[in-house]
Amino acid sequence: MTPNQSDAVPAFPPAGQTQRIVESRELFRGENEILISHDGAIYRMKITRQGKLILNK
Repeated sequence: MTPNQSDAVPAFPPAGQTQRIVESRELFRGENEILISHDGAIYRMKITRQGKLILNK
């Protein structure tokens, strides 16, 4: 599925925006599930069959 032009993420953030964008493929590296350590807790992030992300503690 190809995103519509209006759905596409800009290559560079707008002027003044400080949030960074991380591509999910860089995080998952071909896997469907990763573990994330945050503030002493472990979270599990999965890509569903429908291509959605789910985050569980």
